[in-house]
Formats: sequence, C-alpha cells, structure tokens
Amino acid sequence: MFYRVSVSFHKDYVKITNDIIEVGIMEKPVKGKANTAIIKQIAKHLGISKSKIRIVAGEKSQDKIIEVLQ
Repeated sequence: MFYRVSVSFHKDYVKITNDIIEVGIMEKPVKGKANTAIIKQIAKHLGISKSKIRIVAGEKSQDKIIEVLQ
C-alpha cells in the first residue's frame, strides 16, 4: 500500500488519515538520518518491521511517498 507522507521537524508524532501520514521527527535532515527516523517512527506506529517500509519518492523533500509491504 502506498501512502503520502508529510514531515514536520522539531515535533514527535504520527497521524494517519486514509492514505496520508503526517509524521513529526526530532532528527535533522542530514545524510539520511531524517529518512531513517521517519521509517522507524512509522514502523513502530504500525507495529511492523522497518524492512517492510521503503521510500518510493521524495527522499530529499518534506513530502514523500512510501510503500508499506504486507
């Protein structure tokens, strides 16, 4: 399943509405650390492994598309 992800910084939350995920992270967007934190946060919220989530588009943007494998 594909989700659109909107990222906020300096906050710590996950909100899922239909196919849109709003996620807040505390990591700075340096050398992929923010993307790793996003995947970790979403995986924890959904109760699945981090390896089941991948960023399909928007790796260098605050608006991303992720795929969650079942």
